Amino acid sequence: MKLGEIRPATVRKTKNIKGRGIASGNGKTAGRGHKGQKARSGGGVRRGFEGGQTPLYRRLPKRGFTNIHAKTYTEVTFKMLNKSTVEDVTAETLLKDGIIGKINDGIVILATGKLEKKLNVKATRFTTKAKEQIEALGGKAEVI
Repeated sequence: MKLGEIRPATVRKTKNIKGRGIASGNGKTAGRGHKGQKARSGGGVRRGFEGGQTPLYRRLPKRGFTNIHAKTYTEVTFKMLNKSTVEDVTAETLLKDGIIGKINDGIVILATGKLEKKLNVKATRFTTKAKEQIEALGGKAEVI
């Protein structure tokens, strides 16, 4: 290897110099086209401008937004499931035992804490770890 043979690891592209004569291919208007707002120095539209149409940030409601399709699940942890008195756990049995306050769009079982007994759980959703741990103890995790 000689000092004159050293090259950079990646090929570097040369910067395109605009507006240096017609023969350069980027002369005269320098790639800006003819006239108009975008051809002027300092020209161009501001961020969010939609060509005169009322922009999105003005069309959306300003005082919060409520997603009417969102589902809210009551979260149930393993610590809460350990307090259950029955082996077949459903949302209704948890409500009857006073473990949860109310059932919204269903219940979701989270793997927080450690499950200490075999349970057959029926819920709307399970986290992957929760399902694995319930089945590891010999119980059933059934999605309803």
